[in-house]
Amino acid sequence: MSNGTTSVRIGGMTTLAATSPIAGDTRITTARRIFGAALAVNTSLTLLCAVTFFTGFGASLVGSVTIDGDTAIRVGANVLVITVLWGFIWLGIKALLLAKVAKFTREERRAAFGSRMNQPYEVADLVARHSERRIRIVDMIGRRGRFITLGASAVIYLFTMVDETRPANFAYAFLNANLLDGLITLWIFIGVFWRSGWFAASVYGPQSRVMDGVLARANCVSLMTLWALFKFVMVPIGAQLYALYSPQHFALVFMLIWGSYMITDTLAEVGGALYGTQKIRVVGIGDVNRKSIGGTVTGFIGGLVLCVSLVAANSPGGAWFGLAIVIAVSNSILELWSPRGTDDFTMATANALICWAFGAWVL
Repeated sequence: MSNGTTSVRIGGMTTLAATSPIAGDTRITTARRIFGAALAVNTSLTLLCAVTFFTGFGASLVGSVTIDGDTAIRVGANVLVITVLWGFIWLGIKALLLAKVAKFTREERRAAFGSRMNQPYEVADLVARHSERRIRIVDMIGRRGRFITLGASAVIYLFTMVDETRPANFAYAFLNANLLDGLITLWIFIGVFWRSGWFAASVYGPQSRVMDGVLARANCVSLMTLWALFKFVMVPIGAQLYALYSPQHFALVFMLIWGSYMITDTLAEVGGALYGTQKIRVVGIGDVNRKSIGGTVTGFIGGLVLCVSLVAANSPGGAWFGLAIVIAVSNSILELWSPRGTDDFTMATANALICWAFGAWVL
């Protein structure tokens, strides 16, 4: 092909695997910077984990690092099932929805699952031919379908574990249980960042929004990199929370930090895709950065119901209802105004800091 691309197969489809990026496109420059930052961060975290494993230095930041046969089998199985196989299943679901719901042509689906950074890819051209609402709904289903099932399962499991065992690392148990998995998964995302083909499509395809255009993969890898860094924030905060709260409240605090942000973030995207009017312009990593009042309200209501229900079920006292309301409001504000691709980091961090302040000044 004359634009520096070659054809490869993704299942029954042919996709474009480009040999050189688009010259002069500032979005490619942004993607390169995000890619470089992700590479630097994951290299540093990997080296720190290696040093911690061999010397014990850095355990206060990343926790204990155990690498043995059982760990290798567990991590390998998780990466294979969650990153590859589960991604491939949702790639197929999203491809079907793009064809049947959004009415994408075969060529448009090929381009959507390619890297998008090695050939012209303009969202404006797509929404001129197809319903933007339908595209957003398919984006939402692919992204949330792949991760909310896994995330919700992990939160419920860890909530039960924290409630039963009440460990000292309860506030960052979600991160500690997935440290090595997260590092290896991020290496996979980095490794196929610029590539097209079935494997890269299974890794990025379900969660790379069509509406993010050229910067879709940059948005994904930015989110994952911040998630990896989050452990450095949560470990010292978690130590403070352990000192402030009584063990019977560990599980409640865990859910106020993690469960509330997940439900707010998920329902905001669901509501915004289904019935929100995308008129609020926000800063973000993507070609189209808009949110809606409908999505924000939906996320707020869902988060508020969860937080208040958790407090009511655990009956810790009237002041806790104020904490539930503050967290629900904070989640919604940060979900709306945080730069897109950073809200997981900002929402969970704010939740932890709010719980710390409540424990220090109110309890």
